[in-house]
Amino acid sequence: MAPLRRALTVLLLATGCLTSPYDRAARTDTVEAYRDFLRENPTHPDTDAAEARLEELEFGEAKRLHTVIAYKRFLETYPEAAQARTAKTLLEGLRFNATKETNTVTAWRQFLQEHPDGAQRDEAKRLLAEAEAHEMATTKDPRKLADYLRESPDDPRRLEVESRLDGQSFEQAKASGATKLFAYLRDFPAGAHREEARALLLELEVEGLLVSGLVDEAEARVKAHPLGPKLTRFPERLAHARAERAALARPEPLARASHVGHYLRDLDDLKRALVAPDALDRWQAAEELGQHVSVRTLDPLLDALRSARNPLIRQHALESLRTVLAALPRPVAEYEVASRLEALRERASSAELYLTVAALLDLSGQLAQASTEYQRAFEGGAPDPVVLRRWVQIREERRQPFSAAVAARQLALWALEVAREETPTPGGRMPLASARQLCAAAVNARFASDAIARARKATTEFSEDLAEFERRAEEAKRLAEARLADAELLLREQSPGVRTCADQGVRERLDNAVKERTAALESVGTKLPQVGRLLLELARERDPSPQVRDAASARLTALKPTP
Repeated sequence: MAPLRRALTVLLLATGCLTSPYDRAARTDTVEAYRDFLRENPTHPDTDAAEARLEELEFGEAKRLHTVIAYKRFLETYPEAAQARTAKTLLEGLRFNATKETNTVTAWRQFLQEHPDGAQRDEAKRLLAEAEAHEMATTKDPRKLADYLRESPDDPRRLEVESRLDGQSFEQAKASGATKLFAYLRDFPAGAHREEARALLLELEVEGLLVSGLVDEAEARVKAHPLGPKLTRFPERLAHARAERAALARPEPLARASHVGHYLRDLDDLKRALVAPDALDRWQAAEELGQHVSVRTLDPLLDALRSARNPLIRQHALESLRTVLAALPRPVAEYEVASRLEALRERASSAELYLTVAALLDLSGQLAQASTEYQRAFEGGAPDPVVLRRWVQIREERRQPFSAAVAARQLALWALEVAREETPTPGGRMPLASARQLCAAAVNARFASDAIARARKATTEFSEDLAEFERRAEEAKRLAEARLADAELLLREQSPGVRTCADQGVRERLDNAVKERTAALESVGTKLPQVGRLLLELARERDPSPQVRDAASARLTALKPTP
């Protein structure tokens, strides 16, 4: 049978009855037919003819569709085809018409970037110039003006555009607050509105003094400053601030009980306590400072955060900064943060200063930038427990339980190392500073252990890792607490009256003060009608306790409006 089949094939070829694969594709003459031929017969003598005809058919299909996508696909597939030049021309025409309909600067720049040598180039450049002129005349977006100046440095309208950019940037800064005002002064060294910007910043600075009760300082600042006369609303604000000061100075027990200052140590006393020999005095002073809602507390707290050796001092300083800034009026808080960031901008070059910048950014809600600065402040060889605690909190807020647990594990390892290093002297005495450091280790070990436990409840991923983290945190907690107990026993033997890590005297006093203020505010509006509303307004706006602010707000709502 096989010889018979071969003979039949030869006969068919001789008589022309057996067509070639190319002939079959040519007879069908479709894109699919030629593609099949080329795929199945890559070495056939008619491959070139098939490829040429396929290009013609593909180009014909692109012309039939007549869309940007169709021409782009053809050019991507056949960049060297005979029809490529025609396809590019047709594609340019489609894009030109579409861009002309849009007629924006961005669209024309994109067109010229894609067709730098096209037939429509000159017309596109003319229309781009018209679109730029229209946009420059109508836009209120400083970014567009800045982009234009950067991309068109030799434009004859540059001075006009710079003037408009200056004005619009200032208006935006004026409406946005201190951060933008400082940026305006930095970005426009010859700006036409620099004096206005400085006057607005001075107004914010003075407002900070007024809301802090520093009325005389505010008045002196305005009188001494060359821009003081520009603060046209200051006399009215000064009179109101004096009325507030008089209300807070009322001798009635109920008036005094409604104000947080009645329960606190004097600001100067607390500043002195921040440099006391005992770290416990220092961290309790840092905690209490957060109850003084005053711009004068910010720098002492920042100094403590930056330079204190015991982490509990720095931790309380950070928390107190958050409390004070949350209770100050928002524009004032933004000014106090922005002015300090501006001063640190050029000289932040150490871990301590990076931490200060990170904390200020964090406390002002700029968490993305703060995270970068926290990372710069973190030194791998000497991990900072304050930064680690904040990382745990940030990652929990972002619902990243495993990442939070990783930071908590690092915190536990720090506590474990401290617990191993802080030991009695060869003479058997326990230095007070060592005992206070062990207190910080125990507190942070508990924090780390709790954070890892929360992570285990929140996720089932990496369960073996989390279990190991938890074991290390428990080890750190047990050792730190045991070493702390031993250290404080030695301390009490050395000095029977010494306070221990468990001392909560300041915290209890502050908690009781919240209860007493809340109770006083219940009746101050009716029992002291002359000043009751003002005292309630002060509590609502500036008390450090959210609970007290809410209580004051509720009482104000319940009071009858002032006739």
